[in-house]
Amino acid sequence: MIRTIAALLVLFALSACSLIPDFLRPAAPVAQMYPADAAGKDARSAAETSWREFFPDPGVQTLIAAALDNNRDLRTAALRIEEARALYNIQSADLYPNINAGFTASRAHTPASLSTTGQQMTASAYQVGFSLASFEIDYLGRVRSLNQAALSLYLATDEARQSAQISLIAEVAKAALAERAFAEQQELAQKTLTGRDAAYKLSKQRFDAGATSALDLRANETLVLNARIALVILARQRAQATNALVLLVGRPIADLPPVQTLDAQGIVSELPAGLPSDLLTRRPDIRAAEERLKASNANIGAARAAFFPRISLTAGYGTASNALSGLFDSGSGAWSFAPQVLQPIFDAGRNSATLKLTEVRKDLAVADYEKTIQVAFREVADALVARSLLDEQIDAQQAAQVAQADLLRLVDQRYRTGIASYIEVLSAERDLFLAEQALVQARLLRLTNAIDLYRSLGGGLI
Repeated sequence: MIRTIAALLVLFALSACSLIPDFLRPAAPVAQMYPADAAGKDARSAAETSWREFFPDPGVQTLIAAALDNNRDLRTAALRIEEARALYNIQSADLYPNINAGFTASRAHTPASLSTTGQQMTASAYQVGFSLASFEIDYLGRVRSLNQAALSLYLATDEARQSAQISLIAEVAKAALAERAFAEQQELAQKTLTGRDAAYKLSKQRFDAGATSALDLRANETLVLNARIALVILARQRAQATNALVLLVGRPIADLPPVQTLDAQGIVSELPAGLPSDLLTRRPDIRAAEERLKASNANIGAARAAFFPRISLTAGYGTASNALSGLFDSGSGAWSFAPQVLQPIFDAGRNSATLKLTEVRKDLAVADYEKTIQVAFREVADALVARSLLDEQIDAQQAAQVAQADLLRLVDQRYRTGIASYIEVLSAERDLFLAEQALVQARLLRLTNAIDLYRSLGGGLI
């Protein structure tokens, strides 16, 4: 017994061994700096800016809060975490012995023809005690490798939920602003249609009186029809944007406060990008990819341990008697101890193939990790480049809209004095309508880009 206990102590001491390869984080396959970052270096980072601070509009805040409570994709991500936690707990249970308490009773009758004494016999057996099921002594860390892999997958699932939250906040905000942009364009189209319809009626009266030609009348009618078509298209687009917003929020939004106009949003746009290396800790999707890489690395340790002997223990201790009343009598103690050592001899290459599979999966995880970093770098770089140019685009678009409105005023004056034709007036009206619509789109693009930058820098978790 002393030798057995000593041998067990040695095996438990060896259980500190591990065949998991040393984990080395792959180098980020991106440049050391972003192509553009005009924000102040002392400004707060996206990760330190809460989404309520980033989106000051109460209407947008209400929509985001409702989405965080009701969105089914986010709810599924949360349930995935519970699933991964349960799987990790199941795997962790293999690190500890499985001890059971049991009571067995048996009664057997042997006929005289089979009895060694030539007489029939009836025997009874009763046993009560504790048993240790087959418990593997993890002296090479096979079980701990699988446990480490399960833990990394659980952590990756939690990071995936955080990434889903960041994406949901950004998508809800962009959907709300898209609906607001369509609403503003629809209002412009309705205003334009009302004005053109009045102009057409006046042109029709002048045509009936013989003061204008059929060409002017048809030109006016074309503008009215074009404005009506634009109004119908915008109504459809706004309704579809509303449906998309309802799906993201996960509940009807009719009773929620309205979203403010694009000009009144006040979204934070001056966010410092920092260094690309900061993304490794700020972006949950990158952290999730790294945890999946760690899980693949841990599985290699388990696959390596499969080539070595596996030691398991089965034991029991209790009392036994041929009579129920004698179970706890003196001298009824019973115990068993059955260690087992299994050494793979021939498995048709199964263990080698398993090790190769884990190594390939690690290479795939490395490629996925590097691709995730590259995608994150591009998202930030694109948003930074757009931020540096969108303000100029807005200024140019506003100047173009003002110039077009002034052009319409001048052409209308020329028409009233008989210098210009009415076709020139209609053309100026059409160009002004397009300029107004383009200005709304440019404002939406600037706000959307600010949201994309906030999301790509890891903002939205607080």
